[in-house]
Amino acid sequence: MRYEIRVDGEMSDELTTAFPELKTFVVPSQTVLYGPVDDEAHLYGLLVRFQSLGLRVAEFRRLPE
Repeated sequence: MRYEIRVDGEMSDELTTAFPELKTFVVPSQTVLYGPVDDEAHLYGLLVRFQSLGLRVAEFRRLPE
């Protein structure tokens, strides 16, 4: 499964290194992270990482295969 996660604001390079499995790009006022998510445990682990880093997830969606 592939997911796209949109985070409010522009993430620093240091913050993006916390998500080595995801690719990133910036759009106005958001950072977009995308890539494969192996299973439900991986998905919840990503959410915990976002929360622990104080990042606000604006959108989280599964991409078509």
